[in-house]
Amino acid sequence: MNVAESTSKAARKTGFNENSKQPTLVSDIEAKAEERIDMGIGELNRVLGGGLVKGSLVLIGGEPGIGKSTLMLQTALSLKNQKVLYVSGEESASQLKMRADRITKESGECYIVSETNLEVIFSHIKDLQPDIVVIDSIQTIFTESADSIPGSLTQVRECSALLLKFAKETNIPVFIVGHITKDGTIAGPKTLEHIVDTVLQFEGDQHYLYRILRSVKNRFGSTSELGIFEMCQNGLREVQNPSELLISSEHTDMSGVAIASAIEGIRPFLIEVQALTGTAAYGTPQRSATGFDLRRMNMLLAVLEKRAGFKVDKKDVFLNIAGGIKVNDPAIDLAVIASILSSSLDITISRDTCLTGEVGLSGEIRPVNRISARIAEAEKLGFKKIIIPAANFKGLELKNPKIEILKASKVEQAFKLLFS
Repeated sequence: MNVAESTSKAARKTGFNENSKQPTLVSDIEAKAEERIDMGIGELNRVLGGGLVKGSLVLIGGEPGIGKSTLMLQTALSLKNQKVLYVSGEESASQLKMRADRITKESGECYIVSETNLEVIFSHIKDLQPDIVVIDSIQTIFTESADSIPGSLTQVRECSALLLKFAKETNIPVFIVGHITKDGTIAGPKTLEHIVDTVLQFEGDQHYLYRILRSVKNRFGSTSELGIFEMCQNGLREVQNPSELLISSEHTDMSGVAIASAIEGIRPFLIEVQALTGTAAYGTPQRSATGFDLRRMNMLLAVLEKRAGFKVDKKDVFLNIAGGIKVNDPAIDLAVIASILSSSLDITISRDTCLTGEVGLSGEIRPVNRISARIAEAEKLGFKKIIIPAANFKGLELKNPKIEILKASKVEQAFKLLFS
C-alpha cells in the first residue's frame, strides 16, 4: 500500500475528507441574509423571527391536546404557492381530513400521508419534492438503522439527526412535533433540543381559550418573541390586540383586581391580576398562584409584610393571571402586591389606573425596560393614570401624553397613590 492510499484510508476512517472546505477568515466570508418563507400566519412568523428559514429544523412542543397538530395543519393548509407534505404517525388520513374541513375550506397544496418509517417517508419526499415537511410527531417515527422501539431515546435521537441532515442537504425546512413530559420538558433526550435550529413551546390551559407560542431557542431570530392565539371551534385565531381580551370589564367595583402593563418580546399588553385573601381556617395559610411564579409571590408577600407593615402571615392568598396565560415579566410585581393589598383591605383600585414596576427585597420599585411602550399601550386603551418606577421617570420623553404619569420609588409611595 502506497502513502497516498494509506492517507486516503486514514482520512475515511477518522472522518476527515481530503476535499473538505478549508478554514476561512471571518473577514473573507460573505454575509448573506437567510431566505425565509412567509407562513401565512403573522403570529407564527413573529415567533420564528420573520418567517421560516429554508433548510431549518424546527421543533414545536406542547402538552397533549393543547393544539400543536391543529396549528401545524392550519399552517399547512393556509400556505400559498408552497407544496407541503404532512406526515402523521398518530392519526389516519381520514381523521386529518375531518379536522381540515373544520379548520378551513382552503386546502392549498397540502399532501397528507400516515407513515412512521423514516426511510419510507424519505421515499415519499423524493417522489413528491415538497417545499416544507411536517412530522407529527417525532416520538412515533422510527428508522431501521436503530434497533429500538419508536419513542425511545435512541430512535428520537437518530431520527432527528437524519432529519437535520436531510434539511441541510436539500434546503427543505422541516417541522417536527414533540410531546411534553409531566415536568414540562420535551420528551426524549435533551440533545434533541440541541440538534434542531429552533424550539417553539406551545402553552396554555385546555380550560381556557388562549394559547401562547414562545420561542425557547432560535438560531435565526430572537427568543423573546411570543405569539398569542385563541382556540375557536374552527381552529386557532390570531390575537392581534391581546390587551382588550385579557382585561375584563365585569370587575368595575371589586377589590383585589389590578391592571399591569407587561411586555413579552417586543409586544406590550395589559393584563388583569386578580387576588383573593381570607383568614386561614386551620391556622396554616394556603398560598396558590395561577400564571405566576409561586415562589416569587411568597417573596412579594414577605416584602409586603416586612417593608410595608401589612400582616398577611395568617391569611390565605390566591393569585390568578386572567386569561389562563403565564407571565414572566417582573414588571407585574407592583400589580401583584397591589391586588393582594386591595383584597386584604377590601378597597377597590380605580379601573382607570394601571401599574408597572419590579419590586425588590427592600421594598424599592426597580426600573423596567421599554417604559415608553408600556405607557403608550395604557394610553391607547383609555387609561387615565399609570404608576411607574421613579427611576424610569428620568429622561422620559413623551409628546403630549393623554395619560397622567405617577412615579414611586417605594411600595409605600405606590400604595398612597392608589388608596389615598
